[in-house]
Amino acid sequence: MEQNILKYKAFVTAVNVGSISEAARILNYSQSGISRMISDLENECGSVLLERGKQGVCLTSSGVEILPYAERLCREFDKIQMKIDDMNGIQSGTIRIGTFSSVATHWLPNIIAEFEKRYPNIEYELLLGDYEETEKWIAEGRVDFGFLRLPTKKAFDTVELEKDEQMAVLPENHPLTKADKVPVTALTEYPFIMLEKGVKAEITDIFVKNNLVPKPKYTTFDDYAVMAMVEKGLGIAVLPNLILKETNRNIVIKQLDVPAYRTIGVAMKNKKELSLAAKRFLDFLSYR
Repeated sequence: MEQNILKYKAFVTAVNVGSISEAARILNYSQSGISRMISDLENECGSVLLERGKQGVCLTSSGVEILPYAERLCREFDKIQMKIDDMNGIQSGTIRIGTFSSVATHWLPNIIAEFEKRYPNIEYELLLGDYEETEKWIAEGRVDFGFLRLPTKKAFDTVELEKDEQMAVLPENHPLTKADKVPVTALTEYPFIMLEKGVKAEITDIFVKNNLVPKPKYTTFDDYAVMAMVEKGLGIAVLPNLILKETNRNIVIKQLDVPAYRTIGVAMKNKKELSLAAKRFLDFLSYR
């Protein structure tokens, strides 16, 4: 239910502040997530509710009609949910999450900070591991849900979150820094540093799809070790864009000439059996 209400909250907030980007900041979602919520609502209504422009957003005639009902719906939903949360004891408890390093670094702190504004007494247990370890934790019930590269085991319930582009990572003085995009064939022509997250090495898909045979000079489990090795000129690498955010390493990041992505999502044994706190937390992820 909350995912549907979020569409109305996104719409109402965007109208109040006059901007989708500002609404995203207030609601702690990405700008694309807020845009998608509003577009979903417009599709359900069968008409455009907001005019988008360089100066922000303004209501259409249909939006003017819908707005007071949307505002009332959001107010009443907040009251209902607060009552339900009190009845079900959501004000306390523990959410156990399996995750990998880039999500733990770049996503979870913001999401948890926003969630804590509403549920300050919830506790969190974060288990950091590779994809196989997280799948094992989910299957054993060690975590409520886990962040994974999709697809995962068919028995799990999953929610897709984002497609994360794979990027070429080069030393600053490398000849390929002059190219607009790095040819995938170059991955076999220069010393290559392989990031291998257990059995499911993400880079393997790139080699297979382009009929290339990987010949890594170095192989490591740690994303940040790969960046450090590239910085020292030991080779080139391919890393997901999420890992590369806010890096202060002296490296050059380029797109591949054949785009490649990993699909990040969350997985759980049975979504219906999650605690109410865990379900609420997943709602925060849906349009992040």
